[in-house]
Amino acid sequence: MSKPKIGFIGLGLMGGAMVQRLLDLGYDMTVLGNRDRTELDKAIARGATEAATAKDLAAASDIIILCMGTSDHVESRIYGEDGALAGSKPGTLIIDTGTSLPGSTLKIGADAAAKGVHYMDAPLGRTPSHGREGMLNIMAAGADEDFARAKPILDDLGENVFHVGPLAAGHTLKLINNFYAMTTAMAMAEAFAMADLAGLKRETLFEVMSAGPLKSGMMEFIKAHAVDNEIQLAFSVSNARKDVGYYAKMADDFDVPSLMSGAAKTSLGMAKAQGFGNKMVPEMVDYFAKLFSKS
Repeated sequence: MSKPKIGFIGLGLMGGAMVQRLLDLGYDMTVLGNRDRTELDKAIARGATEAATAKDLAAASDIIILCMGTSDHVESRIYGEDGALAGSKPGTLIIDTGTSLPGSTLKIGADAAAKGVHYMDAPLGRTPSHGREGMLNIMAAGADEDFARAKPILDDLGENVFHVGPLAAGHTLKLINNFYAMTTAMAMAEAFAMADLAGLKRETLFEVMSAGPLKSGMMEFIKAHAVDNEIQLAFSVSNARKDVGYYAKMADDFDVPSLMSGAAKTSLGMAKAQGFGNKMVPEMVDYFAKLFSKS
């Protein structure tokens, strides 16, 4: 069977890696970037076609994949006279692989359905290097028939592809996942900084804590920077703050209090406000150490 024509919107580090992976596998690609052309130009050099607008991209595509930072970014490419919905043919499938608000996802899904366009969310786990290798974790959500149609492409991009439920279930799960991950990361970052104040060696703290049930992949990521001065988790403080904020917004939409997200949200928000937004999450150890030194 011939491969579907894919339009890809959002060629940052992750999106660019995914596009290179799909080009490796022979997909016909139309691409649309933003301000930074680094990954966009790489894709064009390998045969991808650049679209002038999301509308033009949609007109040339069977399946559209978005990999963008926020729900506002997604909506800006979906709606409007130059948006993807304006150019999509009935039967087009649009897949949002970013981390978006479930409420926004459901709204876009309803507006797409009114035009005969199908919509899915399929947020990602792991890093751009995994995207380049086709080894992502993918939390896909949407109608069974849409998932069946998307699965060959998702299998080309991911090692573990899950169908987690109806539309917006993927974004819901991803927000819960990232809330838990960032809460753990903030606790571990503070723990290392507190050990400094107490005169404990960071290596000793990690050795003891990781010998028991506290050990986790996130603990390993924070330790890699705190002890070994390596960044193994390339996820910015700004993006982490956004995701935890989205989780808190989701709790508000459910009309329930999120008791545990407040500390992580405040820590990340303070760090961002003080110039740490472009730092990586493991570098929050440095932020806490600096904060404590001024206390």
